[in-house]
Formats: sequence, structure tokens, C-alpha cells
Amino acid sequence: MPLVTVKLAGTPPTKEQKEYIIKEFTRILAETLGKNPDRTMVLIEELSTDNWGFGGESISTINSKK
Repeated sequence: MPLVTVKLAGTPPTKEQKEYIIKEFTRILAETLGKNPDRTMVLIEELSTDNWGFGGESISTINSKK
């Protein structure tokens, strides 16, 4: 069973955009690798910019300085 994880940061996608992402990743795996669409799992993780960073600062803090 294929498992695709998509991690997105920043502006959250809409429900419609998430549906499209799931549909297209499933289609690509079926067409490219011959995977069964009924057994393909796509997980979308929405990352808050408060929860990750660079150089000792969160992305939220870095973005607020721009």
C-alpha cells in the first residue's frame, strides 16, 4: 500500500485544494507505478509556522521581521 505524505506550511489549502491534491497524487501513482488507487493513502500535514524554524527562531518570528 503506497503512502504519500504532503507537508504544507503557510496559508492552509482549502478543502477543494486538498481533495485535488489527494486525487492527483493517487492518479500519478496509479499511472506511473501501477499502484491500486483503492489501496493508495495520501496524508496532508499542515504545518504551523510556529512549529518549525531556522537559526534558533520560529518561521513566524522570522516572517514578522520582514
